[in-house]
Amino acid sequence: MRLLLVEDDRRLAARLIRLLREHGYIVDHVANGVDAAFKGAEQPYAIVLLDLGLPGRSGIDVLRSWRAQGMAVPVLILTARDNWPDRVEGLRAGADDYLGKPFQPEELLARIEAIIRRHHGHTSARLSVAGVTLDADARTVELPGNKAQ
Repeated sequence: MRLLLVEDDRRLAARLIRLLREHGYIVDHVANGVDAAFKGAEQPYAIVLLDLGLPGRSGIDVLRSWRAQGMAVPVLILTARDNWPDRVEGLRAGADDYLGKPFQPEELLARIEAIIRRHHGHTSARLSVAGVTLDADARTVELPGNKAQ
């Protein structure tokens, strides 16, 4: 799955890109709000990880612009602005979730997976097609006539 990472902190962006790629994501990265607004409107992404404190244009402004254009891409705000008024503003602007920095990588990955599942109408981490069941949480596959592998 392709995601857009909008983060101006180069060291954090490099760590996140490495983490996300290790977990199978294709990552596009931009470091400012102007490029984020353009890139987000240009590509279909599974999810956008959006910082708020960006040069050029704020993350909230970018998010509001996308929502005003009718873009339904899921957005997870990742920011150091972690007080409750900022969280409320981000969610009301159209974010699907909000995670304050610093955060644990496992929590970030779990939130990404949950948002993508919900966006595609799935409430469970178990997916079944033609008798094959994938359990993303347990990281197992059940084949017809066999137990988890």
